[in-house]
Amino acid sequence: MLDLKLIREKPDLVREKLNARNGIYDLQPLLQLDEQRRSLEQERSQLQARGNEIGKQVGQQMKAGVKPDDPALQLLKDEGNQVKAKLSDLEPQEKDLKAQIEALLLTFPNLPGDTTPIGKNETENVEVRRWGDEYKPQQEGILPHWEIAEKLGILNTERATKLAQTRFVALLGAGAALERSLISFMLDRQTAAGYLEVLPPLLVNTQSLTATGQLPKFAEESFQCKDDDLWLIPTAEVPVTNLYRDEILTADDLPIHHCAYTPCFRREAGSYGRDTRGLIRLHQFNKVELVKLVRPETSEQEHQTLVQNAEAILQALKLPYRVVELCTGDLGFGAAKCYDLEVWLPAAGTYREISSCSNFGDFQARRGNIRFKEAGKKGTEFVHTLNGSGLAVGRTMAALLENYQQPDGTVSIPEVLQPFLGRSVL
Repeated sequence: MLDLKLIREKPDLVREKLNARNGIYDLQPLLQLDEQRRSLEQERSQLQARGNEIGKQVGQQMKAGVKPDDPALQLLKDEGNQVKAKLSDLEPQEKDLKAQIEALLLTFPNLPGDTTPIGKNETENVEVRRWGDEYKPQQEGILPHWEIAEKLGILNTERATKLAQTRFVALLGAGAALERSLISFMLDRQTAAGYLEVLPPLLVNTQSLTATGQLPKFAEESFQCKDDDLWLIPTAEVPVTNLYRDEILTADDLPIHHCAYTPCFRREAGSYGRDTRGLIRLHQFNKVELVKLVRPETSEQEHQTLVQNAEAILQALKLPYRVVELCTGDLGFGAAKCYDLEVWLPAAGTYREISSCSNFGDFQARRGNIRFKEAGKKGTEFVHTLNGSGLAVGRTMAALLENYQQPDGTVSIPEVLQPFLGRSVL
């Protein structure tokens, strides 16, 4: 959520930042509502002051022996009653204006960071670096990951569709074991890097999704339990960040680094037929997520470290990838700055996203009211939140099946993964 005070005091700056996202964002209705609310607040303050003054005068006169039926005293009491009635009328008006302002604020995306590249769309993202070109397979005729997986008997989409619908898969035998091995490997590496593992609920309430920015904008992307105020999580970012919703942490509590494996559930409503085969874009998929809550002055460095923690998994698996910094026109709704890690898929001859590492600044913390307090200082500050995949497990498996594919139709297993899987080849 954006800072209403910043919008009020620097509307031109906010407009400039929002316009860099290439959307249409009108601040005027919000500013008008804010002006009405502040006018009502001023009126209420004046009325309360007058009411207090009347109460004091009535008390002094009665203490001085003025009779209760004295005309002058009765006039004061009548005025006091009128003030109370006006205050009573103002309360629902203020409440309604506050709700309208909050509803509008929830629709605005985060402001791009000062160092985020300006650009219209993904074609203007900036490639930061590449790693592992020497590990790109040179053989021809590499099969797409779903084809080699089906040949090996470790993936079945037809039976999964029978159970649910399209864009679900069933992993069998070594396929299920490989998925489990990747999850264990990733969690072991991230906990060794200093992340505390969390196993959170897979169902969360509306308030949780609102705090992290999925609601109200992305309601159509989420699966909802109609009979309860519960939604299937689209990512572990939601429950893990919301562990601290409506809390005031101490400065000593920070930084908080968590990692979590969870299944994730997304409708993929806007994908329009893209990646309908294989493991790239599913309604249900597994992911290991990295989440940080940090002090504002450290968030930039914490962001760089988070990216490196995600990269470390790809490097250990010797999977070629590149790091891309997203421009303002391709930035996610809540992110101020974001780096995508894109893994090499040789069958398609292209890089595909396997992790998005985002710095949200205080955007999510404002929505979720997550603050911290310095010892000996007055007031509180909002924490900064960050997250990224460490990694998307299905996409990692897809990359392994293609990059480690052998001419004889088998798939070799990276050395670091062999102790987890108990085999060196599929």
